[in-house]
Amino acid sequence: MIVKQTTLTVTENTRLADGIYRLRLAGDTSAITAPGQFVNLKLSGFFLRRPISVCDWSDGELTLIYKVLGHGTEAMTGMAVGTELDALTGLGNGFDMSRGGEHPLLVGGGVGIPPLYGLAKRLTAQGKRVTAVMGFNRKTEIFLAEEFRALGAEVVIATADGSAGIHGLVTDGMAAVSDYTYLYTCGPEPMLKAVYDACKTSGQFSFEERMGCGFGACMGCSCETKYGNKRICKDGPVLEKEEIVW
Repeated sequence: MIVKQTTLTVTENTRLADGIYRLRLAGDTSAITAPGQFVNLKLSGFFLRRPISVCDWSDGELTLIYKVLGHGTEAMTGMAVGTELDALTGLGNGFDMSRGGEHPLLVGGGVGIPPLYGLAKRLTAQGKRVTAVMGFNRKTEIFLAEEFRALGAEVVIATADGSAGIHGLVTDGMAAVSDYTYLYTCGPEPMLKAVYDACKTSGQFSFEERMGCGFGACMGCSCETKYGNKRICKDGPVLEKEEIVW
């Protein structure tokens, strides 16, 4: 993992769904090497940087998707094209794509879905058969579903209120997929625990929701594993299923 401090310039800041925005940035992306990594953005007027997972990246362009949850992310919605941001890039250990087998299952909830898009893009490019189970509270919150389908992934939608797709949780969506070879997942911790219990294979779990400062200083994201304590922002956010302690 090579962390790089760089300046990124806003090229798009668009609302995708209720409280969900896509932020495209231009600049040096060379430190980003795996899906599941994140960046740490310095926002004007705020002391702490904001850690946000990488949705997708290419040479010179970075795509982030964020949810408005507080004053910092609310301020982000007003960032105009041309705004320059101080960013730490290449943070975290991402997903290991070599473990997925021929039919990897990707399970995401809410803003845990964006890092799975970058993963799905690269897995489908390798010729893998990808199924994505995506969980939302309601139809108006759905985002990225068509983008996953455009990659060639099979998409299963679950909504808590039944307004779209399967009426239920991501675990109900998982029940509709019987022959997957490996699991990748990211989302709120209660969802991850339910996915862990329902998972029939080995897998990798991204605990990005735990992160505080995003660079290992606050220790707020430290968690116990079978192999000792780990800081999610430095040793994760991705952990192997076999090392997780609930």
